[in-house]
Amino acid sequence: MANPVTPLSPLVETKLHIPRSRPSTVPRPRLRERLNRGAETRLTLISAPAGFGKTTLLTQWLADTAGTGRSVAWVSLEESDAQPLAFWTYVVTALHQAVPFSGQTALRLLQSGQALIENVLATLVNELTTATGEVILVLDDYHLVDSPDIQGGLTYLLEHLPSNVHLVISTRADPALPLARLRVRGDLVEIRAVDLRFSLDEISAYLNDIAGLALTPAALAALEGRTEGWIAALQLAALSLQGRSDTADFIAGFAGDDRYVVDYLVEEVLERQPEPVRRFLLETSILDRLSAPLCDNVTGRPGGKAMLEFLEHSNLFVVGLDDNRRWYRYHHLFADVLRAHLLDEQPDDVAALHIRASQWYGENGQQSAAIRHAVTAGDVNRAAELVEVALPALRRDRQEATVLSWLDAIPEEVVQLRPVLAVGFIGALMAGNQFDDVDRRLAEVEECLRNPPAEMVVVDQAELARLPGAIQTFRAALSLVLGDPAATVRHARLGIERAADGDHLIRAAASGILGLTLWSGGELEAAAQAYAVCIDGLRRAGHIADILGCSIALADIRITQGRLTEARRTYEQAAKLATTPDGDVLRGAADMYVGLSQLACEQGDLVAATRQLQRAEELGEESGLPQNAYRSRVALARVRQGEGSLAEAVTLLEEAERVYIGDFSPDVRPIAAVKVGVLLQLGRLEEALDWTRAQGLSAADELDYLHEYQHIALARILLAQGRRDETMPREVSALLERLIIAAEAGGRSGNLLEMLILQAQARQADGDLQGAVVSLERALTLGEPDGYVQAFAEAGTAISPLLRSIGKRRPEWTYLRRLLGALDERPEVTPTGGLIDPLSARELDVLRLLGTELTGPEIARTLSVSLNTVRTHTKGIYAKLDVKNRRAAVRRGAELDLLRR
Repeated sequence: MANPVTPLSPLVETKLHIPRSRPSTVPRPRLRERLNRGAETRLTLISAPAGFGKTTLLTQWLADTAGTGRSVAWVSLEESDAQPLAFWTYVVTALHQAVPFSGQTALRLLQSGQALIENVLATLVNELTTATGEVILVLDDYHLVDSPDIQGGLTYLLEHLPSNVHLVISTRADPALPLARLRVRGDLVEIRAVDLRFSLDEISAYLNDIAGLALTPAALAALEGRTEGWIAALQLAALSLQGRSDTADFIAGFAGDDRYVVDYLVEEVLERQPEPVRRFLLETSILDRLSAPLCDNVTGRPGGKAMLEFLEHSNLFVVGLDDNRRWYRYHHLFADVLRAHLLDEQPDDVAALHIRASQWYGENGQQSAAIRHAVTAGDVNRAAELVEVALPALRRDRQEATVLSWLDAIPEEVVQLRPVLAVGFIGALMAGNQFDDVDRRLAEVEECLRNPPAEMVVVDQAELARLPGAIQTFRAALSLVLGDPAATVRHARLGIERAADGDHLIRAAASGILGLTLWSGGELEAAAQAYAVCIDGLRRAGHIADILGCSIALADIRITQGRLTEARRTYEQAAKLATTPDGDVLRGAADMYVGLSQLACEQGDLVAATRQLQRAEELGEESGLPQNAYRSRVALARVRQGEGSLAEAVTLLEEAERVYIGDFSPDVRPIAAVKVGVLLQLGRLEEALDWTRAQGLSAADELDYLHEYQHIALARILLAQGRRDETMPREVSALLERLIIAAEAGGRSGNLLEMLILQAQARQADGDLQGAVVSLERALTLGEPDGYVQAFAEAGTAISPLLRSIGKRRPEWTYLRRLLGALDERPEVTPTGGLIDPLSARELDVLRLLGTELTGPEIARTLSVSLNTVRTHTKGIYAKLDVKNRRAAVRRGAELDLLRR
């Protein structure tokens, strides 16, 4: 399996190993039974202070239940895992190792650096549901990572865990999870300090049977009273009692609170160790994990391997982290006490030890640990230099959260003297949606560049040259967030102008922000040109994955402009880039095929549209950007609409609304407005009217580009309402006229085409057939170059007579003949969404004859039924179609396509 984290943060495989269960442990059947019972619930929480044997209990339980068919995923957590990317990478990797067919997709999503944690977890949960056996996920030492950044995702995972997956959390403090709700549901089993304390029998088993101390019942009782069953204290007491003759005196003097007891006993242990061992323990206590080469480097002496093996054999509170005896850690409580003694005895050596640890980690590619030790040593300049050198790779790999975690530990006065570092910090803040302090920081960097202080530090001159363009680009992004389009455009153009020679990334970023702002303002051609520059810059900078998201924006603009062919070219070029020479599929590849499906559908090729959606689905959820969840559903809904499966189309659009994820791109074609067209085809006018009321739309609204498609939907609704009421509201014609003028002025031919089709219907309903033909011919002229079909098909039978009349007059018009042929091939649609009940076969016969010149008696004779029967059927038709007379019934039947034989 490929390493799921960047080279700067390598995966530590030993953290995924279940610690070895020691053979000489006290059996604890009561706790094992509780753990077994907990495995049938959603969560087992083991919460107790340090030294209560939480990890030992878990490893013993898992060893005792080995061979039962359970799959176990174990993660030993550290403070460095408090960032969501690191935490979830370890969790997903552990599950993948335990259940090999799960987690792979979620790991790819994490690697992309763009996925929302809930999307990653939803994918993971879906994969785990296919696991056939029981799965146990253990998070050991969870208190080291418990933070708001982790809590939300873990809560989501808990709420959606499949029934065969069980979570076990071992922690020193209760996590910020919905424990009360889980208790009420019976989904929580808890093991706490009172449960973990050794009973008198267990103390006897440990001290006498295992440690071989042969203590009297009175001595055991005294120790129970002094320690209250605290396992760490008992373990330390056993070490101190080895070889003593004054057992009674020692136990009698064994008193005090937990911290005092531990300090006392550790002093006893340390005093009894040979000086080389004692010195090794103190000097290596600064390390979270121990390996022989690392220990040799920190202590400055060889022999680390032999020393670690000695400590393990002597049971001196080291925990093996793998089966090869290469990595260890100290018992956390023991390490705390060792560090305290190190500070007391060798305070002047602590910084040097951390520096040597930092050097070793840096040389071995573990930058995070290298920086952490440099900061702890107080060498913030070294830490700052390490971060500054790492910035380009971090930026490329979207590791802004890592930058934030490092720079938070570096004093601001150090950052202010390093402009490259300061701008890297600003970029990380903005990527994390933390904008409050950005303006001040940008101003400080600008002042530093205008009047460089003598103490200014720059490690990378090439990065310094990037700063003028980067600063303006960040100012453009900040203005975008603050809703100041004029300032956004001004700063974006300055970012392009001031970008360093060859800095394609800054030029691309500024161009993308410029394009986005121009797009939101309705300047579509200028926006398209800016996005084209952005895509070219990203390609030159090697940020291929980012091209895919920009391609969606550019294609959306071209679609609004009515330039489907150019939109198709954009998607096809991006789709080629989406697969790397090594065969890897980039995040966003699926979106390219969803876009191609949308275009094929608009051009009437439903087979090709379906095929493109299948290609997108085959690539997997991890190959889609966050917006793909709703865009793919909208695309499929359009296909289903074209096929006549209107109810399914509505369901898909409603799903799309539920999974909608917005970004800074203008939502110029809201899903709800798209749904209006399908609702009207189904005859569900009241639902469409409810939407207009909720949106506060009216035909008298002031028009703007951002709400243009909503007003197109409103025009559809008003047109349908006029048909039902046998009136032609004047406002629909006036609204369409204003919309058409605005769309023409803005070059929005895609929207204009739909408006003209609606105008043709409005004029037809108002008896202006000549005007209707003029509008429809304009729409055909706009649609011909790019082969529009779906927009005409959506109007259905309402415009078929007009199209055929134009076809008779202009038989040479190839596009029109092809369009009519495509419409004829569309399946017959018999919607029932607007009916109280579907029409029966006999009622359909009566309805069709109502559309002729036949009288009631003549209809009865034609159908060989009585006149009363015809009247009964007619009343039923009126009720089901919600109309009051014959003419309205015929018109309604035509709208619902019920009159076709």
